[in-house]
Amino acid sequence: MAGGGAVELDVAGRAVRLSNPDKIYYPERGFTKLDVAQYYLAVADGVLRALRDRPTTLQRFPDGVDGEFFYQKRAPKGLPDWLPTARITFPSGRFADEICPTEPAAVLWAANLGCLTFHPWPVRCADTDHPDELRIDLDPQPGTDFADAVRVARELRGLLAEHGLRGWPKTSGGRGVHVYVPIRPRWTFTAVRRAAIALARAMERRMPELVTSAWWKEERGAKVFVDYNQMARDRTIASAYSLRARPRATVSTPLRWEELPDAEPEDFDLRTVPPRFAELGDVHADMADHAFGLESLLELAERHEAEDGLGDLPYPPDHPKMPGEPARVQPSRARKR
Repeated sequence: MAGGGAVELDVAGRAVRLSNPDKIYYPERGFTKLDVAQYYLAVADGVLRALRDRPTTLQRFPDGVDGEFFYQKRAPKGLPDWLPTARITFPSGRFADEICPTEPAAVLWAANLGCLTFHPWPVRCADTDHPDELRIDLDPQPGTDFADAVRVARELRGLLAEHGLRGWPKTSGGRGVHVYVPIRPRWTFTAVRRAAIALARAMERRMPELVTSAWWKEERGAKVFVDYNQMARDRTIASAYSLRARPRATVSTPLRWEELPDAEPEDFDLRTVPPRFAELGDVHADMADHAFGLESLLELAERHEAEDGLGDLPYPPDHPKMPGEPARVQPSRARKR
């Protein structure tokens, strides 16, 4: 049931209006729109660190998690004059102006629109063609679970170190693990994706019983998929501290590496993350102090191609055909031709 009235929130000195504060967003636990807003107030510094100056897509649930949702890429109508935008270009060549949060009030303003999950691009508004984050999405397939993703993440940590890189892990808010590597913004999306493919193949060789880089689901088996296409242009991942549209209101939560083995996704939710944040702060705050190079991973990709004949892998279906890309046909269908 929708709640009536409105409240005004003070967000770092800026007033943000919240309509229908009693509207239920998470029926299983009775969490309201106001609960969501208060959550984002409690973790404002952390979520803003993840979103600051980044073109951001809003995943909106105007009727709560049991209702329909949509992704809002273009800045909504009625955008306040204090909330900037940045122009991003889609693979089709079309473009859009997306919001670029620069202050906590932007997060609460979006929450008032029913945004539960923020999907920032891996670029900053000053240069929207060169990612400054390498994002590694460890996605457990049927037959595997979060514990398997954790095993892969811990092995990935060592592989990154061998290439002079450091990763910061977080829960996805579901069954997966995300690992972020801050990088210098000098490589294109194509090159950063190529580095992600090299990582995926290297992990597959290290843990063949548990890791796959296969794009087609029918070829993955009960393994953890390293989703290299999360580095393709216009693909995004739920931000750090974003709520997820799951019944228990779980949160995509930054962790320290030593916490990962004992973590459970359900431990981190709308109620538990604020006191954790109050005690520990943003455990990924130091990401901003680092920017690594991709030279070593790109050299690895060249070796994969020269020595093993391993070139590009398929892009997502909404992308135009790319130079050097293999046939974008499901293997079982290709065999029937």
